[in-house]
Amino acid sequence: MSSTIRIPITNVFMDGDYTGTIFVGSKKKPANVILDTGSSTLAVDGKKYDPTKDSDAKATNIAQEVGYGDGSNWIGAVVQTAIGMGTGAEAAVLPKANVAVAYQESSNMFRNSDGILGLAYTRLNNAFTMPGPTLPPTFNYNQIQAGRITYLEPYFTQLEDVGVVGNKFAFYTRRSMISLATAKPATDPLNNGFLILGGGEESTDLYTGAFQNVRVVADDYYNTNLKAVIVGKSAPIMVPPPTKSSGNVSNSIVDSGTNSLTLDQGLFNAIVSQLSKADDKTLAHAMRSGYVPVSSLNLANWPTLTFVLEGDAGDGVQLTVPPATYWQVNAPEKGYATAVLFGDGGDMKGQSILGLPLMNNYFTIFDRSVDQGLGAVRFAPIKNP
Repeated sequence: MSSTIRIPITNVFMDGDYTGTIFVGSKKKPANVILDTGSSTLAVDGKKYDPTKDSDAKATNIAQEVGYGDGSNWIGAVVQTAIGMGTGAEAAVLPKANVAVAYQESSNMFRNSDGILGLAYTRLNNAFTMPGPTLPPTFNYNQIQAGRITYLEPYFTQLEDVGVVGNKFAFYTRRSMISLATAKPATDPLNNGFLILGGGEESTDLYTGAFQNVRVVADDYYNTNLKAVIVGKSAPIMVPPPTKSSGNVSNSIVDSGTNSLTLDQGLFNAIVSQLSKADDKTLAHAMRSGYVPVSSLNLANWPTLTFVLEGDAGDGVQLTVPPATYWQVNAPEKGYATAVLFGDGGDMKGQSILGLPLMNNYFTIFDRSVDQGLGAVRFAPIKNP
């Protein structure tokens, strides 16, 4: 058993979202996939991977259609084939992984990546049993929706079930948008990081200090309980629990596949109101505009945001997001800055998505081995190179 597998990751292909390399099938074809704790399906772009040329691939009668919060979506046929991660001594291969081969997708789906690797729980990996083989692709959206619903074990769950890695993984990231400060963004350390499968605590070169443990309250997404947000030294803005009518099981999720803090609109409005009090509406105006020259942005005037979440012992875990994180400088071009703090317009019915900006200052472990499988998300301050 490999204790941990450390995989280099980068944000340059997806303008903020991180991708890492998997190796698909008998030819170990490399595929650069989005690493997403906000979904559970492993899919590869059918234009990049042809299962008919893979001697390991076994067709099934299962299809999947998946949509994401940004409106992107795909339809695919599920095959079973070998999927590897890591290289050299830190390598693992799962011989019969469930992989969807996407044959129809929206234009904003994979972009410069080759697919997506969902790292959440089985409940989000729904699929449909069809009356015949799904390869070659013949079923459309309506036909798939008429199939019998089933659930597939996600890749990481399969990997852990066979004892290849422990039931946890970790991220080391420093940006939520590409830094264009240098002529070669791909080699800028700010744009690169690591995914560690099977562990985290042993990677002491990547973090310092003690971990704070945030309780996961449901095993759909990494559902968490956001209790309050503090703007600078202002009084806490209390965050209510989800209402029954919303259908949400929690008021927040921690999501590596979102490169922003997309907050419930009422919460966002309250934060902007605090910024207005802090600096005669100048800060609030800049936040709402969202994209400004760096020369007009004095980060020293901006307050730190503190997110208070329920800890695994019921206490309040405080995670800070400094101005240099919720403002991404040199993005989307050198000399400009982009705010990565948004309101959701009411779309999420009281739920906030705590994306990469919450993780960027912390070594973040998604530990699924505790609390009877519900897990915890653990945060310790990162070490910069």
